[in-house]
Amino acid sequence: MTSMIRAGLLVLTLCAAIVTIAKPSDAQNTDRLEAFLSATGFDVALESMKLTASSAPAMIGVEAENFGLQWTALVADIFDAQKMHDMAIDILSQTLEDDLMIHAVDFYTSDLGARLLVVENASHMKDDDELKAESGQAIVAGLVQIGSPRLEELKRLNDAVGSEDASIHAIQEVQVRFLMAAAAAGVIELRMDETDLRENLKRQEGEMRRNMKVNGLAASAYTYQSFSDDEISAYAAALEHPKMQKVYALMNAVQFEIMADRYEQMALAMSELRPTQEL
Repeated sequence: MTSMIRAGLLVLTLCAAIVTIAKPSDAQNTDRLEAFLSATGFDVALESMKLTASSAPAMIGVEAENFGLQWTALVADIFDAQKMHDMAIDILSQTLEDDLMIHAVDFYTSDLGARLLVVENASHMKDDDELKAESGQAIVAGLVQIGSPRLEELKRLNDAVGSEDASIHAIQEVQVRFLMAAAAAGVIELRMDETDLRENLKRQEGEMRRNMKVNGLAASAYTYQSFSDDEISAYAAALEHPKMQKVYALMNAVQFEIMADRYEQMALAMSELRPTQEL
């Protein structure tokens, strides 16, 4: 073996060692993703999905109260925070690029980002949507009355966190997957096939879009009421950054995929529930 060949092999061996050392281990990558979930509040957003589960039975014409404690136990199992957390880690480990992760964490660990995170987490876990909606609507009405420019900044903020079209499509997908799973489990009998079901939901898009705008604006007005107009504008600008746009598009996609999966599992499990009997 010539000295040149030996030198070449040595360089290759050193390069391989450097690459091995530089590449994060699975454990290190998981730790970084855990930090990302916590820093951005995505872990709390996932956990809050269980608060919406009470609306699932209404999709098939029954009330959650009909199942009593069975329903409470089912929701706790299907929407277990650790299960959803692990699902998010698994998906993000394959899709979230390092530079996007760093960009998002840098913002949400800044002074403004950290304060925003506190109120967003609290809003996610507030189990009184009616009170939140009424308070938010009252704030919006007040802003309209005085012609406040804050209203436009709140709308800008909502536009920046995700495409309205993508959100509507995702919600429809969750509904379709839930209803189809419920039909497959024998929980309901659908009088239309999947194509007709999708078409029926599409006809409701206009009303869904209007409700989404009204409810989203009220929610933002309520959540960010303690922040100044300048801070709201700064947040909107941060969310409009191309890297943050990619982060939110990915987080929204992950959240809706997990939601659809959990609703499918809930539909299958509902076949085992029996309405409670009054004594």
